[in-house]
Amino acid sequence: QVQLVESGGGLVQAGGSLTLSCAASGSIFSIKVMGWYRQAPGKQRELVATISTGGSTNYADAVKGRFTISRDNAKSTAYLQMNNLKPEETGVYYCNAVGWSNRAYWGQGTQVTVSS
Repeated sequence: QVQLVESGGGLVQAGGSLTLSCAASGSIFSIKVMGWYRQAPGKQRELVATISTGGSTNYADAVKGRFTISRDNAKSTAYLQMNNLKPEETGVYYCNAVGWSNRAYWGQGTQVTVSS
């Protein structure tokens, strides 16, 4: 089992920045990929970015050049640095971890609100 706890959400003006953190605990040795997803009101959850154990990253086209995902394996923590935020990026941001068995784990989510 893997437990994920997100932090760092909040209210920011358009064009501002936020950094989200996701601390993993439990069977952390089983984690292959960590990532961030978001869900806007009334919309489906969507991929934001992922990072593998080796550091390979993948970003949604909408956030390329503005968001940076990173991972501190020693601290079992993933981060999402978000710059130049847009109002349409308001939503709940979820941390995700996928194990080598392809089992997926989710955090409770953290609210990000971008005001115009």
